[in-house]
Amino acid sequence: MSTSEKISAVVITKNEGQIIEQFLTQLNFVDQIVLVDSGSQDDTVPKAKKFKNVTVLTRPFDNFSAQKNFGIEQVKHEWILFFDPDESVVPALKQEILEAVAKGTKDAYYVRRQLYFMCKKIKYSGFQTDWVIRLGRKSACRYNGRLVHETMEVSGSTGKLKTRLPHHTYKSMPDYLAKLDQYSSLQAQMSFEAGKKAGLAQLIWRPWYRFWHQYIIRLGILDGLPGYVLATINAHSVFKRYLKLYLLQPGIQ
Repeated sequence: MSTSEKISAVVITKNEGQIIEQFLTQLNFVDQIVLVDSGSQDDTVPKAKKFKNVTVLTRPFDNFSAQKNFGIEQVKHEWILFFDPDESVVPALKQEILEAVAKGTKDAYYVRRQLYFMCKKIKYSGFQTDWVIRLGRKSACRYNGRLVHETMEVSGSTGKLKTRLPHHTYKSMPDYLAKLDQYSSLQAQMSFEAGKKAGLAQLIWRPWYRFWHQYIIRLGILDGLPGYVLATINAHSVFKRYLKLYLLQPGIQ
C-alpha cells in the first residue's frame, strides 16, 4: 500500500558509521531524511551523504530534545518519522506506517520497542511497556525539552501501531557503558537545574532501589544473565548520576 502523502524523517547521529547505511536503507520509502550529526569522528557523514534522500546538517550537541526539535524544524513534509539508528524498521512496521499516514486519523502513533541486549531478546527487566512515538505530524509534535530520556509531546490524538520495533541498543559493553555515562551526566544536570541535591542517603538508597526494582519487581531475573547485567549496570549508572549531582553542588570539588 502506498500513500500520496510525503514523509520526512529526523535522525540524530554521532559515530554511527557501523550501522548508518543499513539503517538508512530501511528508510527507502521516506521522501526526505534530515540527519542531524553532532560531530561524528568516524565515517557516519560520508556514508549518509551517499543517500539521495538524506540531508546532513551539523549541530553541536547540547541535549537530545534540542537536537531532535532542531531536526523537526528543518523537514519539508507534515508526516515525520523519529527512529533512532539502533532501531530496525521491519517491513511489517513500514506497511503499518504507510497505512496510518494514508488514513490520517491520528496526529501521532506509538510503537512498542523490543530490546535486544547481549545478543538476547529482553522480555522483562522493566522493558515490557516500552512505548515510544515514532510517527507524527510536524504541526502536532515537539520533544518536551528534557536533556535525556526525552519524550514527545503531542497536541492532538494518538494511536498505537501493532508491529514491535527491534531495538539493538547494545553494540559492545564499552559503548553501552559510555552511553550510560553520558545519560548520567545529563540527568545530573537536569536535577541540579531543578534545585535538587544529593547526599549519602541518595548515593546508597537510589542505586540499591534501582537494582532490586528492575531485577525483582520488574522481573529482570527471568532474563537470565543479561537481565542481571542490565540491572547491575543501570544501578551503577544511578549511583554515578547522584554522585555527579553531589559534585555540582556549590562548595563541592
